[in-house]
Amino acid sequence: MRANMLQKIRIFVVTVYATLRITLIVLYKVNFRGGYPRWYGDKWLRWWARELVDAVRIRYMVIDPHHTRIEPGKRYIVMGNHRSHYDIPLSVLAIPGSVRMLTKKELFKVPLWGKGMTAGEFISIDRHDFEQAKRDLAAARAKMEDGIVLWIAPEGTRSRSGRMGHFKKGGFVMAIESGATIIPMGIRGSEKVLPPKTLDFVLDQEVTIELGAPIEASSYTLENKEELMEEVRAAIARLCGEDAEETVAEPLTL
Repeated sequence: MRANMLQKIRIFVVTVYATLRITLIVLYKVNFRGGYPRWYGDKWLRWWARELVDAVRIRYMVIDPHHTRIEPGKRYIVMGNHRSHYDIPLSVLAIPGSVRMLTKKELFKVPLWGKGMTAGEFISIDRHDFEQAKRDLAAARAKMEDGIVLWIAPEGTRSRSGRMGHFKKGGFVMAIESGATIIPMGIRGSEKVLPPKTLDFVLDQEVTIELGAPIEASSYTLENKEELMEEVRAAIARLCGEDAEETVAEPLTL
Protein backbone atom coordinates (compact mmCIF):
# COMPACT_ATOMS: atom_id res chain seq x y z
CA MET A 1 0.00 0.00 0.00
CA ARG A 2 1.42 3.36 -1.02
CA ALA A 3 1.74 5.78 1.91
CA ASN A 4 -0.50 8.83 1.87
CA MET A 5 0.71 12.29 2.89
CA LEU A 6 -0.07 11.87 6.59
CA GLN A 7 1.70 8.52 6.67
CA LYS A 8 4.73 10.02 4.92
CA ILE A 9 4.88 12.79 7.51
CA ARG A 10 4.71 10.23 10.30
CA ILE A 11 7.55 8.21 8.71
CA PHE A 12 9.74 11.32 8.48
CA VAL A 13 8.96 12.32 12.06
CA VAL A 14 9.72 8.85 13.43
CA THR A 15 12.97 8.63 11.43
CA VAL A 16 14.24 12.03 12.57
CA TYR A 17 13.14 11.47 16.17
CA ALA A 18 14.75 8.03 16.43
CA THR A 19 18.01 9.20 14.82
CA LEU A 20 18.24 12.34 16.95
CA ARG A 21 17.36 10.50 20.15
CA ILE A 22 19.98 7.77 19.78
CA THR A 23 22.60 10.37 18.82
CA LEU A 24 21.91 12.55 21.87
CA ILE A 25 21.82 9.55 24.23
CA VAL A 26 25.19 8.30 23.00
CA LEU A 27 26.77 11.75 23.21
CA TYR A 28 25.39 12.31 26.71
CA LYS A 29 26.73 8.98 27.94
CA VAL A 30 30.17 9.60 26.44
CA ASN A 31 30.57 13.26 27.43
CA PHE A 32 28.89 13.31 30.84
CA ARG A 33 28.88 9.71 32.08
CA GLY A 34 32.30 8.54 30.96
CA GLY A 35 30.99 6.17 28.31
CA TYR A 36 28.77 3.10 28.28
CA PRO A 37 29.09 -0.67 27.85
CA ARG A 38 28.79 -2.02 24.31
CA TRP A 39 25.62 -3.94 25.09
CA TYR A 40 23.99 -0.59 25.89
CA GLY A 41 24.96 0.78 22.48
CA ASP A 42 23.71 -2.42 20.83
CA LYS A 43 20.37 -2.08 22.60
CA TRP A 44 19.83 1.47 21.38
CA LEU A 45 21.03 0.71 17.86
CA ARG A 46 18.51 -2.12 17.61
CA TRP A 47 15.83 0.18 19.02
CA TRP A 48 16.66 2.73 16.30
CA ALA A 49 16.52 0.05 13.60
CA ARG A 50 13.21 -1.29 14.91
CA GLU A 51 11.66 2.20 14.92
CA LEU A 52 12.61 2.80 11.28
CA VAL A 53 11.48 -0.63 10.11
CA ASP A 54 8.19 -0.47 12.01
CA ALA A 55 7.47 3.04 10.68
CA VAL A 56 7.05 1.58 7.17
CA ARG A 57 5.57 -1.68 8.49
CA ILE A 58 8.16 -3.97 6.90
CA ARG A 59 7.51 -7.66 7.51
CA TYR A 60 10.90 -9.34 7.37
CA MET A 61 12.14 -12.90 7.68
CA VAL A 62 15.71 -14.00 8.46
CA ILE A 63 16.97 -17.23 6.91
CA ASP A 64 20.13 -18.56 8.53
CA PRO A 65 20.69 -22.20 7.49
CA HIS A 66 24.31 -22.15 8.67
CA HIS A 67 23.39 -20.99 12.21
CA THR A 68 25.75 -18.02 12.15
CA ARG A 69 27.71 -17.60 15.37
CA ILE A 70 30.00 -14.77 16.37
CA GLU A 71 32.99 -16.23 18.20
CA PRO A 72 34.90 -13.99 20.62
CA GLY A 73 38.27 -12.77 19.35
CA LYS A 74 37.54 -13.50 15.68
CA ARG A 75 37.08 -10.84 13.02
CA TYR A 76 33.85 -10.78 11.02
CA ILE A 77 32.73 -8.72 8.05
CA VAL A 78 29.19 -9.00 6.68
CA MET A 79 28.90 -8.16 2.98
CA GLY A 80 25.58 -7.85 1.23
CA ASN A 81 23.73 -6.28 -1.65
CA HIS A 82 22.51 -2.73 -1.11
CA ARG A 83 19.21 -1.74 -2.73
CA SER A 84 17.52 0.45 -0.15
CA HIS A 85 17.94 2.95 2.67
CA TYR A 86 16.34 0.27 4.83
CA ASP A 87 19.10 -2.30 4.28
CA ILE A 88 21.08 -0.90 7.22
CA PRO A 89 18.34 -1.07 9.89
CA LEU A 90 17.27 -4.47 8.55
CA SER A 91 20.86 -5.71 8.79
CA VAL A 92 21.15 -4.45 12.37
CA LEU A 93 18.07 -6.51 13.28
CA ALA A 94 19.10 -9.61 11.33
CA ILE A 95 22.81 -10.02 12.09
CA PRO A 96 23.87 -11.45 15.47
CA GLY A 97 26.40 -9.57 17.57
CA SER A 98 27.47 -5.94 17.82
CA VAL A 99 26.91 -4.71 14.27
CA ARG A 100 28.49 -1.47 13.09
CA MET A 101 28.80 -0.06 9.59
CA LEU A 102 31.80 0.95 7.52
CA THR A 103 30.76 4.55 6.92
CA LYS A 104 31.90 7.29 4.56
CA LYS A 105 34.40 9.63 6.20
CA GLU A 106 32.32 12.64 5.14
CA LEU A 107 29.37 11.57 7.30
CA PHE A 108 31.49 11.95 10.43
CA LYS A 109 31.61 15.69 9.72
CA VAL A 110 27.82 16.06 10.06
CA PRO A 111 27.05 18.02 13.27
CA LEU A 112 25.93 15.83 16.20
CA TRP A 113 25.37 12.77 14.00
CA GLY A 114 29.06 12.45 13.15
CA LYS A 115 30.10 12.67 16.80
CA GLY A 116 27.39 10.17 17.68
CA MET A 117 28.72 7.67 15.13
CA THR A 118 32.24 8.06 16.47
CA ALA A 119 31.04 7.49 20.01
CA GLY A 120 28.94 4.56 18.80
CA GLU A 121 32.04 2.76 17.38
CA PHE A 122 31.17 3.16 13.73
CA ILE A 123 34.17 2.75 11.47
CA SER A 124 35.46 4.82 8.56
CA ILE A 125 38.41 4.60 6.20
CA ASP A 126 40.00 7.73 4.76
CA ARG A 127 40.71 6.53 1.23
CA HIS A 128 42.21 9.86 0.22
CA ASP A 129 45.07 9.68 2.72
CA PHE A 130 47.17 6.52 2.52
CA GLU A 131 48.84 6.90 5.92
CA GLN A 132 45.51 7.68 7.60
CA ALA A 133 43.96 4.72 5.79
CA LYS A 134 46.55 2.42 7.35
CA ARG A 135 45.77 3.80 10.80
CA ASP A 136 42.05 3.41 10.14
CA LEU A 137 42.57 -0.20 9.05
CA ALA A 138 44.52 -0.97 12.23
CA ALA A 139 41.72 0.57 14.32
CA ALA A 140 39.12 -1.45 12.40
CA ARG A 141 41.02 -4.69 13.03
CA ALA A 142 41.22 -3.91 16.73
CA LYS A 143 37.48 -3.21 16.93
CA MET A 144 36.65 -6.45 15.13
CA GLU A 145 38.91 -8.43 17.46
CA ASP A 146 37.11 -6.77 20.34
CA GLY A 147 33.71 -7.98 19.12
CA ILE A 148 32.49 -5.51 16.50
CA VAL A 149 30.84 -7.17 13.48
CA LEU A 150 31.53 -4.89 10.52
CA TRP A 151 28.86 -4.42 7.81
CA ILE A 152 30.11 -3.42 4.38
CA ALA A 153 28.25 -2.77 1.13
CA PRO A 154 30.86 -3.92 -1.42
CA GLU A 155 29.08 -1.92 -4.14
CA GLY A 156 29.94 1.22 -2.18
CA THR A 157 26.49 2.75 -2.64
CA ARG A 158 22.86 1.83 -3.18
CA SER A 159 21.86 0.28 -6.48
CA ARG A 160 19.45 2.46 -8.46
CA SER A 161 18.46 -0.39 -10.79
CA GLY A 162 17.71 -2.99 -8.12
CA ARG A 163 20.58 -5.16 -9.32
CA MET A 164 24.08 -5.40 -7.91
CA GLY A 165 26.61 -2.99 -9.31
CA HIS A 166 30.37 -3.33 -9.56
CA PHE A 167 32.19 -4.30 -6.37
CA LYS A 168 34.89 -2.03 -4.98
CA LYS A 169 38.15 -3.54 -3.75
CA GLY A 170 38.55 -1.68 -0.46
CA GLY A 171 36.44 -3.99 1.70
CA PHE A 172 38.18 -7.07 0.32
CA VAL A 173 41.61 -5.58 0.97
CA MET A 174 40.51 -4.96 4.55
CA ALA A 175 39.14 -8.50 4.87
CA ILE A 176 42.36 -10.10 3.60
CA GLU A 177 44.69 -7.89 5.63
CA SER A 178 42.70 -8.43 8.81
CA GLY A 179 42.18 -12.16 8.22
CA ALA A 180 38.43 -11.72 8.61
CA THR A 181 35.63 -14.18 8.07
CA ILE A 182 33.21 -12.82 5.48
CA ILE A 183 29.53 -13.59 5.99
CA PRO A 184 27.67 -13.06 2.70
CA MET A 185 24.14 -11.74 3.01
CA GLY A 186 21.33 -11.29 0.50
CA ILE A 187 18.36 -8.96 0.98
CA ARG A 188 15.30 -9.38 -1.21
CA GLY A 189 12.40 -6.96 -1.36
CA SER A 190 13.77 -3.90 0.46
CA GLU A 191 13.93 -1.90 -2.77
CA LYS A 192 10.14 -1.93 -2.95
CA VAL A 193 9.77 0.02 0.31
CA LEU A 194 11.20 3.25 -1.08
CA PRO A 195 11.92 3.14 -4.82
CA PRO A 196 15.04 5.07 -5.89
CA LYS A 197 14.70 8.80 -6.61
CA THR A 198 11.23 8.99 -5.05
CA LEU A 199 9.57 9.72 -1.71
CA ASP A 200 6.87 7.17 -2.44
CA PHE A 201 6.96 4.89 0.59
CA VAL A 202 5.20 1.56 0.07
CA LEU A 203 3.96 0.04 3.32
CA ASP A 204 3.57 -3.60 4.38
CA GLN A 205 6.33 -4.98 2.16
CA GLU A 206 7.79 -8.42 2.79
CA VAL A 207 11.58 -8.61 2.94
CA THR A 208 13.78 -11.70 3.16
CA ILE A 209 17.30 -11.55 4.62
CA GLU A 210 19.43 -14.63 4.09
CA LEU A 211 22.87 -15.30 5.58
CA GLY A 212 25.22 -17.52 3.62
CA ALA A 213 28.10 -19.85 4.42
CA PRO A 214 31.15 -18.04 5.89
CA ILE A 215 34.08 -17.37 3.57
CA GLU A 216 37.59 -17.15 5.04
CA ALA A 217 39.41 -14.16 3.58
CA SER A 218 42.64 -15.46 5.12
CA SER A 219 42.67 -18.10 2.37
CA TYR A 220 43.41 -15.35 -0.15
CA THR A 221 46.19 -12.84 -0.70
CA LEU A 222 46.11 -9.32 -2.09
CA GLU A 223 47.44 -10.71 -5.35
CA ASN A 224 44.36 -12.90 -5.88
CA LYS A 225 41.76 -10.69 -4.20
CA GLU A 226 39.72 -10.69 -7.44
CA GLU A 227 39.03 -14.39 -6.81
CA LEU A 228 37.70 -13.55 -3.37
CA MET A 229 35.55 -10.82 -4.88
CA GLU A 230 34.12 -13.28 -7.40
CA GLU A 231 33.38 -15.89 -4.71
CA VAL A 232 31.62 -13.36 -2.47
CA ARG A 233 29.74 -11.83 -5.39
CA ALA A 234 28.47 -15.24 -6.51
CA ALA A 235 27.35 -16.06 -2.96
CA ILE A 236 25.48 -12.76 -2.54
CA ALA A 237 23.90 -13.14 -5.98
CA ARG A 238 22.48 -16.54 -5.01
CA LEU A 239 21.19 -15.20 -1.70
CA CYS A 240 19.44 -12.17 -3.20
CA GLY A 241 18.05 -14.02 -6.20
CA GLU A 242 20.29 -12.63 -8.94
CA ASP A 243 22.43 -14.28 -11.55
CA ALA A 244 26.10 -13.76 -10.76
CA GLU A 245 27.62 -11.24 -13.13
CA GLU A 246 31.30 -10.78 -13.83
CA THR A 247 32.91 -8.48 -11.30
CA VAL A 248 34.54 -5.52 -13.01
CA ALA A 249 37.66 -4.31 -11.26
CA GLU A 250 37.61 -0.73 -9.99
CA PRO A 251 40.62 1.47 -9.17
CA LEU A 252 42.17 0.58 -5.83
CA THR A 253 41.90 3.54 -3.49
CA LEU A 254 43.46 2.08 -0.35
